[in-house]
Amino acid sequence: MERKKMERPKSEYEQKILDIRRVARTVSGGRRFSFRVTVVLGDRKGKVGIGTAKGQDVSASVEKAVQQARKNMVKIHMHNGTIPHTIEKKVKSAKITLRPAKEGTGIIAGGAVRAICDVVGLKNITGKITGKSTNKINIAIATVEALMEMKQRPQKQQSAEISESAAQ
Repeated sequence: MERKKMERPKSEYEQKILDIRRVARTVSGGRRFSFRVTVVLGDRKGKVGIGTAKGQDVSASVEKAVQQARKNMVKIHMHNGTIPHTIEKKVKSAKITLRPAKEGTGIIAGGAVRAICDVVGLKNITGKITGKSTNKINIAIATVEALMEMKQRPQKQQSAEISESAAQ
């Protein structure tokens, strides 16, 4: 009798686990332990989402966090694999700075900032965590909010002139 392997369909999103913590709540008989997982999900084409969830075991909490990240997906506008301008963002005590970088630089950033820039599809960027916070969740939220605040580069002047002449 042959066993067939159950293969899951390949997901359209890439996921990275930012944080796994064992948390406890006190009940009358002692402590009950569960796991809190933070996941970042992205498609490398400009979509990213963050999810945090708790569960009795790690795999259950990862699945819950992935579902939450899918619900929290946002679209990020990129310009040639980098960002168009420098961005600074503060969320609670987490402060980050994102700067555009030249072609071939790669992702120069730490921790949660690197993971988010990677799954969103940014290839050349420099990031710095300048706040006092070591909380990965707040740093991740600050990074996504900073990328959402980014202004789009205006289209070239020629394309605007062409559209005006076509309208007449």
